[in-house]
Amino acid sequence: MRGRKGDAMHTVTKRELVNRITNKLGCKQELVKKVVQKFMDEVIDELCSGNRLEFREFGVFETKDRAARRAQNPKTLQPVQVPPRRVVRFKVGRMMKLKLKGRSKTA
Repeated sequence: MRGRKGDAMHTVTKRELVNRITNKLGCKQELVKKVVQKFMDEVIDELCSGNRLEFREFGVFETKDRAARRAQNPKTLQPVQVPPRRVVRFKVGRMMKLKLKGRSKTA
């Protein structure tokens, strides 16, 4: 019952995902590890190129430019200038939204 309200959160590593996929598909771990790593590399490359990645029902990854702004150092309360930066945004897809709400895809 991981991930349910009141349960302790568990961090899933890339190694754990590779092991799960290996066990479910019966593939060699080396192959699954290469595929997972290549997928992650491609996602990073596409986002760095300014492209939007859409995985139907899962969600959308895209980058947004954040403008420079003034902020406040919470320790010293002195104003500081925060430079502009590009951040990754993820918008949840329909299927994930339903699963997070505890409903099946057919709901």
